[in-house]
Amino acid sequence: MHLMELPREVLLGENLAGETVNVAKRLKLGRRVLVLYGPKTKKIAGEEVEESLSREFEASGVVVRGATMEEVERVISVIRETSADWVIAVGGGSIIDVAKLASYRTEIPFVSFPTTASHDGIASANASIKDLGSKTSVKARPPVAVIADVKVIKTAPYRYLAAGVGDIISNLTAVRDWQLAHRIRGEYYSEYAASLSLMSAKMVMKNADIIRLGSEESVRKVIKGLISSGVAMSIAGSSRPASGAEHLFSHALDMLAPKPALHGEQCGVGTIIIAYLHGLKWERVRETLKRVGAPTNAYELGIDPEIIIKALTIAHTIRPERYTILGKEGLTWEAAEKAAKITGVI
Repeated sequence: MHLMELPREVLLGENLAGETVNVAKRLKLGRRVLVLYGPKTKKIAGEEVEESLSREFEASGVVVRGATMEEVERVISVIRETSADWVIAVGGGSIIDVAKLASYRTEIPFVSFPTTASHDGIASANASIKDLGSKTSVKARPPVAVIADVKVIKTAPYRYLAAGVGDIISNLTAVRDWQLAHRIRGEYYSEYAASLSLMSAKMVMKNADIIRLGSEESVRKVIKGLISSGVAMSIAGSSRPASGAEHLFSHALDMLAPKPALHGEQCGVGTIIIAYLHGLKWERVRETLKRVGAPTNAYELGIDPEIIIKALTIAHTIRPERYTILGKEGLTWEAAEKAAKITGVI
């Protein structure tokens, strides 16, 4: 049996804090709601969402400080204490990931209200929690609704939007790795999910000049791509359409670098190198990232070149069951250094 779970509503617009009430009513989510936000996102939109909801629902708020298992457990106990019927996450990746896993483990629905457009977790079923081994994703359930307020997302530093482009463009190599696993390992492959994922990547490449302006139109383009990536993963029943060797490379950097860059930034740089390994037109990937102002090399990521090479050599060990271009043995130091040098990453 193949189960596809998708968000039931996706709202894209402006001044949507008040609209949360209508979404909850339409989806019959229940009387008691827990609003999650970070210290910063509380002020950006969290308080406003909580205020709107408390006019019609019993709403309580919780500040989340990072995507750790400790925070997930804490939120789970608050859900139980308040007998919450549903959760809404107002924030970036970490807040949404914590809400995703906590709501999944307590079997209640959650709504995603992203404040940045920096990665495709806003609509996917996967949560990245730091202390579950090396920060790789755990399977949960996708949000029942995604409410993307373009005005709110536009207030985030532009860097986050450019990172979102990096996460979307990585679909190019992720799909290639998936096809490889299908041919070599006989892994399940969905042409429909793969096509949707690739379309998102091609759209951001085509619209790079609009995205770089950092306008509300830019935000719309990136958000649509991120949501489509999330939906592609839901159709596939795994993160395969949007996560390949370039994501393993990013997870390796999270482990090795004293100060990792943003997830999408690392995935973008990883995509340049992995595209080269696949024999794809890696120059086009680099060109798009340059045009939107995303990092394209170690220096711009703020990560030591040695760490880039090391990450490439250990990436295959992060999720050994996930077959990619890196194979079972991974890259040798020489091969990794050569690939990073040819592509101008180091």
